[in-house]
Amino acid sequence: MEFAIYSMKKKSIGILIILSVVVLGVSISMDSKERGDGVVFHITLADPELYTNGIYTNNFTIESGTYFFRFVPNGSSPEILSIKLSGQNYSFIENFNLKGIPHESETSKYFTWEYEGEKNIAIDSIEEITIVINSNGNVMGSVSIDIIKKKGDEPTK
Repeated sequence: MEFAIYSMKKKSIGILIILSVVVLGVSISMDSKERGDGVVFHITLADPELYTNGIYTNNFTIESGTYFFRFVPNGSSPEILSIKLSGQNYSFIENFNLKGIPHESETSKYFTWEYEGEKNIAIDSIEEITIVINSNGNVMGSVSIDIIKKKGDEPTK
């Protein structure tokens, strides 16, 4: 009986440690976004309510510099993600295609997912940008999209 109680206490402590690590990780992640880790735009499209007729639209301001798209897709993400950026002096259009990359271990086969397409963008001046994201009919699949300023491309002061 004592062994069972000791075992349950060890499991409870293990679960608490894991939860603490997860909370700390989320906190650090949120802090890094607040500190300015280069993310100038972020959206997680995981709810059909975020779209109007299958299209998500938003505005943000971006400084001159070199940026790149970062995606966090999964197997249910839209197969084609069409993104258009437009400003007074800037225009970018790309159809990103979801690609499953198979991996094999000794015991299983699994996939990781990535979007293929031109991910780099260069902005010449401060712009008010309109971003239009078309999921091409798949508003149920989730995907996170970031636009991030490349390191070393900060303006001189």
